[in-house]
Amino acid sequence: MEIAGARWAECEDLAVLVVPVGATEQHGPHLPLGTDTTVAATVAARSGFPTAPALPYGASGEHEGFPGTVSIGTETLAAVIVELGRSACRFARRLVLVNGHGGNVGALRVAVPMLRAEGRDVAWFACGVPGADAHAGRHETAVMLSLAPGDVREDLAAPGNTAPLRELMPAITAGSVRDVSPSGVLGDPTGATDGEGAESVAVMVAALAGAVADWTVDEATGRLT
Repeated sequence: MEIAGARWAECEDLAVLVVPVGATEQHGPHLPLGTDTTVAATVAARSGFPTAPALPYGASGEHEGFPGTVSIGTETLAAVIVELGRSACRFARRLVLVNGHGGNVGALRVAVPMLRAEGRDVAWFACGVPGADAHAGRHETAVMLSLAPGDVREDLAAPGNTAPLRELMPAITAGSVRDVSPSGVLGDPTGATDGEGAESVAVMVAALAGAVADWTVDEATGRLT
């Protein structure tokens, strides 16, 4: 159930509510700005749990060197999540924030433990699969070919900076993604297929369902483990 299309009586005393948390940011020349939001919203919706509308803006300051990126920053995002959690927990016993953008983690690690300290049963889940490249590379391109193939410009897909993210982070933190990749791509999107994207989505959906069923929360970070 997507609560935006539900009536209030259908939302009374929900066992779990999931909220996708995305971003509006560059994803190279070939992927749309809403990639992270699309992924988070899809994983949330396919989990089978009641789902709230996605938050389409996140903390994307590292991508602001590229036109189209809209960032609200870590402090504001954390404040939004806190107020959202306080409100949603009035009718949902548990709240899960399904995160599609790594830059949002700082806000989640502040906001969710705060909500839990207030007595609300809130946690967050990270969309991702083992071995995925960092940004707008093979993983995200494959996933978007599976979810929204009409939004992918395969003719514009080209390798970006393929160095490990840990090597790039100091320069990104000190400046921006554009400092290490003029195209905005961290990885190599060429050769991505919709089939591998569908497999990745299935892995993320199953991981979310399993994490909610187990409900083991890292109290320091608020993340479902």
